[in-house]
Formats: sequence, C-alpha cells, structure tokens
Amino acid sequence: MKTKQHPRKPAGKRVAVLGAGSWGTTFAKILADGGADVVLWARRPEMAREIQEAKRNSDYLPGVNLPLGLRATSRLDLALAGAEQVFVSVPSQSLRDNLKLIAPHLHAQATVISLMKGVEKSTGKRMSEVIAEVLPIDESQIAVISGPNLALEIAKEQPTAAVVSSTSLETAQAVASVARNKYFHSFVNTDVIGTEFGGVLKNLIAVAIGIVDGAGYGDNTKASIITRGLVEMSDFAVAFGAHPETLSGLAGLGDLIATSQSPLSRNNTAGRLLGQGYHLNDVVNQMQQTTEGLASVGPILELARAKGVDMPIVEQVRQVLAGTLDPKDIAPHLTTDDEPQGERTNDGQAQGGSAVRRAFKRALDQLRNGGRSAGGDRP
Repeated sequence: MKTKQHPRKPAGKRVAVLGAGSWGTTFAKILADGGADVVLWARRPEMAREIQEAKRNSDYLPGVNLPLGLRATSRLDLALAGAEQVFVSVPSQSLRDNLKLIAPHLHAQATVISLMKGVEKSTGKRMSEVIAEVLPIDESQIAVISGPNLALEIAKEQPTAAVVSSTSLETAQAVASVARNKYFHSFVNTDVIGTEFGGVLKNLIAVAIGIVDGAGYGDNTKASIITRGLVEMSDFAVAFGAHPETLSGLAGLGDLIATSQSPLSRNNTAGRLLGQGYHLNDVVNQMQQTTEGLASVGPILELARAKGVDMPIVEQVRQVLAGTLDPKDIAPHLTTDDEPQGERTNDGQAQGGSAVRRAFKRALDQLRNGGRSAGGDRP
C-alpha cells in the first residue's frame, strides 16, 4: 500500500536580509515565518555559522529559536544571489560603505528595503536617499519599513504591526505581502519622507524621556515630553514634505510610544543612563548595539534650522549630550518663550491640542477597526 504523498509547499520569494543584529535577525525570522526563502548575511563567520547550524543568535537574541528554513552566510555574494527583495539592517553611519559592497552582487530588478531608523551624519540624508544615491536602481525599487517594532518582543512572536512605504504603491504592497505572518502585519503608504523621519525623530524624543526618567522625574513629565515631542516631530517632518497623518500613524505616534516607554529601547536606555549622570562616552561604551538617536541629534537640528523649525526638546538633548545642560534641568526648559504660546508651535495659535487629539483619535480608530483607518497607513 502506497503512502499518500502530500503536495510540497511551493518555495516562497527569495529574499536577503543584510545585518544580523537584533533587528536584522528578527526581521529574517518574520520573513521566514511568513513563507519566504530567506538568507541572512552576518559579517562575522562564527555568527553566520551559529545561525545556520544551531538556529540561534546568542549575541543578540538569546533564548530565541530561529526558523529551521532560515539560512545564513558571511558571504555577500551568496546572500544576494537571486534575491528579489533585499532588506538592509546595518548601522546608519555605515550604510554607504555597505552599499558599495552590495552593488556588484545586486540583481538589477531587486527591491531594496531599509530597516534602519537614522540619518547619515555627514550629509543629513535619509536612508532611502543614500540608497538611491549609491545603488544603480530606480526610486520605485526602494522601500522603507518603520513602526513600533521592539525586536525581542517580535522575536518572541508578540503581535505587532509596521508600515511599508515606497513612492511606488505597487512596490510597497509587494514588500508588505512578504513581510507579514500570524504575529506581524504590514500596512502600506507612499509617504517615504514621513515614514523615515518618524522613525528617526522618535529616537530623539525617546532619549529625552530616558533622561528625565533617569533624573527621577515622573509620568507627568514624561507624558508632557511625549506629546510635545510629537508636535516637534510633526512640524519637522511636514516642513520637509511629509503628510501630517503619517506622524500620527505607526511610524510616528506608534513608534514613539513603544520606544519611549520600553526598557528594551536602546534610545530610552541611553537616555536613562545620561539622566543618572553617566558621561556620553561611558553610555556609548555600555551600549552593545548602535543607538541611532545619539548619532542623529546633530544632523536633525541642522536640518531643522535650515527650515526654521523650532525643536526645543531635541535641542535640550543636544545640550545634555554636550555636557552643557544638567539632565535635571531638561524638563523645566520645555520652551524658552517668555509669553504664553499656542500648543501648536508652527502657528502660535491655541488650538486645544488638536494635533495630539487627532493623533490619539487615529490610534484608537485603528484599534477599533482592527488596524484599519480611512487614511494614512493602508493594509
């Protein structure tokens, strides 16, 4: 009697993930659990070997079992061979150099997706801008992913969502269809500027929250900084062409809440150490991974000044980093205005916190509708 043969599941889309830190490894797991054929590139051969053979990354995701089908290599050419989508998760300040290594092995029609939340310190460029500048691909082949995505929680398969953004809606949808599974849902939009700046700016506000937490301030202070920080984020991003709705979505408000309140956030942790009186160099040495918020403060403030955007909270973070402001003095100096001003900083008119109300109403609407809303992030 013959044993019944079950049809083999067709192989998923061939994708590569470059960077085997906590987020890169977690995203490789997301993709593999969603059915993609994933190869993860690790710079260190011993890390690639552990992921390939033991299905573990003990350096960055201790205790997490990785999918059996996930492959790993320390050779870029093997990781990129045949990859239709390439997800990049390397420190933002090393992106340009890594892209130069990637270029010779990249398929001409491949989509390149940034998983990074930073700006290039020397140029102030967003990650998608650096990708477009270095790689010989069309803008429509570039996407970015952002949202309230703390790696360890997702690696443990706790439900969450993110937004995939590209100037091409078709590209965003193609990436979102691969980057989803039972615990990770991807929405889409075409506001690349807002999506990227949301991911960058929330890091700076999270550092501020960490500072006041470390200095001993309570929830009222932190809530004030979160809400005023959201205004700074929105004003900045809109000045550069973003849609305000994006900043009240997953890449803005959602990411801000997660990053500001979680001990898993590197930016929050770095801020807390600064608030406790540690010197910046000591904080950097204690952090095992890159803290993007610390590197982005200077470039963001330069960009803000060029557009005439006032960012008092981020400016105070800069002063704490420079050692010219005592961490305990960050909260009383939320604004330097001598006269009472409207809650919105860009027009000086009191609007009863309309921007913040809209942001929270949008978040609540998304929860009530299972993550769907009339505008902004689209499933």
